[in-house]
Amino acid sequence: MLDPSKVFATIPAGLRDPLLESYQEIGTNFTEHRWEPSELNGGKFCEIVYTIIAGTLKGLYASKPSKPSNMAKACRDLENLTANPGLVGDRSLRVLIPRVLVALYDIRSNRGVGHAGGDVSPNLMDATVAYGMASWTLAELVRVFHGVSTQEAQGIADVLVERKFALIWDTGKGKRVQDPDMDKGDQALLLLHSRPGWVSEDELFGWVEYSTMSMFRTNILRSYHRKRLLEYDGKAGQVRISPLGSKHVEEEILKTRISYRAINS
Repeated sequence: MLDPSKVFATIPAGLRDPLLESYQEIGTNFTEHRWEPSELNGGKFCEIVYTIIAGTLKGLYASKPSKPSNMAKACRDLENLTANPGLVGDRSLRVLIPRVLVALYDIRSNRGVGHAGGDVSPNLMDATVAYGMASWTLAELVRVFHGVSTQEAQGIADVLVERKFALIWDTGKGKRVQDPDMDKGDQALLLLHSRPGWVSEDELFGWVEYSTMSMFRTNILRSYHRKRLLEYDGKAGQVRISPLGSKHVEEEILKTRISYRAINS
């Protein structure tokens, strides 16, 4: 696999570094459910990507990102540039990526993520789309600039998001909280917060690595159910976080451990 440290080496540092920092910020805040527009800033990411692809297509990079006065029009102007069959990824740079940027920029600018109400939170829906678009865009840039497969490009993008910055790591077989000193109860709430909907008690028990299931049910599931931090259905063996539990995670766990994200930076 391509060395992530060498990704976009041909792009000036004044553009490359903000691109990677912006994407890492989006990815980290998404995994931690920090969905406010100021934190999941797809607009800033769009402006950086636009500056990079405009410089690539025109053969002259700007020294730093700039904000077009009209993002939609600026992207349409790129699409109207004369096709260059000799440029690797020409159509992706002129057409596909700019079209995604317009949609992403509109979500961040005109919808925002700070909605409220309803069983399915628009925060989650908008943030999921924004993160997905940003992830696809970065992977496509990797694919175009390095001529690698879509699968390899996505793998590199996954590395670049620096998932180690997040408090939760998905191992592929389960989830682990990356702060070993965190209270087991807080770990359980944080893990539930990262997984909308019901989770089986067996799965959560495995993620938290509590001593015994009986103690886990007594000390965490039933106790936190009484405190209304989560909803525990003992007959079905399922659990989900409550609004009060989510508030605890966002105000008492995530905000107090922001600096922990930089542990491996």
